[in-house]
Amino acid sequence: MGCDRRVAQAFISGGFRAGIGGANRCVMTVASRPKKAAVLFSGGPAPAANSVITACVSAFRRTGTEMIGLLHGYSGVIEYDEEKRPLELNKDYIVFGDKDLQGLRNARGIIIGTSRANPGKKIRGPVDLDDAARSEPLHRVVKGLASLGVEALVSIGGDDTLKTANYLYEVQKRLPPSSPRVRVVHVPKTIDNDYRGIDFTFGFFTAVDVMARELLNLRADAKATKSYFIVETMGRKAGWLSYGVAVAGEAHMVIGVEDVVGPLAIAEEVKDGSGAVARTETKLNLLALAERIVDLIIARESRGKHYGTVVLAEGLAELLPTSITADVGRDEHGHISLGKMDIGKLVAKVAGERYEARTGKSKKLTGVQLGYESRCAEPHAFDVMLGCQLGLGAYRAIVEQGLDGHMVSVAGQLDLRYVPFKELVNPETLKTEVRFIERGSDFHRLARAMETRLPEK
Repeated sequence: MGCDRRVAQAFISGGFRAGIGGANRCVMTVASRPKKAAVLFSGGPAPAANSVITACVSAFRRTGTEMIGLLHGYSGVIEYDEEKRPLELNKDYIVFGDKDLQGLRNARGIIIGTSRANPGKKIRGPVDLDDAARSEPLHRVVKGLASLGVEALVSIGGDDTLKTANYLYEVQKRLPPSSPRVRVVHVPKTIDNDYRGIDFTFGFFTAVDVMARELLNLRADAKATKSYFIVETMGRKAGWLSYGVAVAGEAHMVIGVEDVVGPLAIAEEVKDGSGAVARTETKLNLLALAERIVDLIIARESRGKHYGTVVLAEGLAELLPTSITADVGRDEHGHISLGKMDIGKLVAKVAGERYEARTGKSKKLTGVQLGYESRCAEPHAFDVMLGCQLGLGAYRAIVEQGLDGHMVSVAGQLDLRYVPFKELVNPETLKTEVRFIERGSDFHRLARAMETRLPEK
C-alpha cells in the first residue's frame, strides 16, 4: 500500500504518521501509539454512533492498543475516588473484545451507552480552570482515566461535550510535569448538524429521513381530514434539521430560529439584580408566527387546498418570552427542557384561535413532536461511512498525527481534517459557537423555494 515491509512492521509495533494528503509517507512514531485508550459517548443518541465506535476501536486494537469504553458518558468516571470509588469493570467501563465489534457497524443504539453527566458544569470561564473547587470534577476524570492506565481519550458528543473535552485538555496544561496525562481528541456528534468545523455530522441524514417519512404520513392524514399538523422537530439551536425534514417531507412551511427576524421578532429587556436593564434580547413573537400560519391556511384555501403541514424547529421554544418559559426546568448544561415546552401544540392552539377570529370558522390544527424516534434509527449508508471515517480519524489523529486537543472533521469526499480546539472554542468564555443557517444562503433559499408561496403584503 506504499509502506515497505520494515515500515509496516514498525506500524504494527509502534504506529506511523501519514502526512495529510500523503498516505504513502510513513514515519515511525512509537511514542504516539498509546498502550491503552478509551472512548466515550455523551449527550443525546445519534444514528451511526456504533459506526464511529467500531471504526475507532478496531483501528486501535489492530495496532496493539487496548481499548476500553466508558459506560454512559462521564457518569462513572466523574465519581472516581482512589480509595472510596475506584472504577469498576463492567460497571463503569468495558474492555473491548472481538465479539463486541461483530456486526456493530450498522447496529442501532450505542454499545457503551450515554448520559449528560457534565464534569465541566462549574466552569464559567478560563479563571475557573485554576480554581481547585470548580475544576475538581475535571481533575477527578483525569485521575480516574490515569488509574486505568488510559493515555488517550476519544470523546464523542455535541458542543457541550466538545467544551468538556477542551476543559480536560486545558486543565492538564496546568498539571505538574510529572503528572500522568491523557491526550484528548473529539468527534463531533449531533443530529442537529449545527457544529462549526464540519459540513455534516453523522446521523443527520438518517434523522432527516426518519422524520420526513413521519411528516409524509401526517401530510396524508391532513389531506384526508382537511386539517393541519404543526410539527416540532429537534434542533435546539439551529434550523438545519427542521429545514431538511421540511424539504424531504414536503412541508408547506418551515420556520427555524434563523427566521426570527422582522415581524417574527420582538425585543425583551433583561434586568440585572438591581432592576436596571442589563441588555435586550431578541424573542419570538408568538402571535406573529400564529398569524403567518393563518396566512398560509387562507392562501391554500383560496387555491382549493384545505390541508397542510408546518414544521417548526424546537429551538424556537428557547426564544419564547420569559413570561412563558420562566417555570420550565433545565438540564445539566442549563438548557431549557424543550420536550416539556411542546411548542408545536402551543403554536397550534394560538394559530387555531387566530384563524377562527379572522374567518369566523374553526380549523383543526394538531401539534406533534418528532425527534426521539430518529435518534437510534438504523443508520443510512452515508452516515455509516461518515461515522466510520470519523472514528478512524480519531485513531489517525492520535497515532498518525500525534495530536492532542483537536476535533476530527471531514470535507469533500470524506477527506479527514483535524481542527484545533482553540479554533472552535471562544478563548475568553470557553464556549462553543453554534453554526446557524445563513439567511440568503443556497440552503436557506432551497427551503423557501419548496414551501407554499404566500401573497405579498
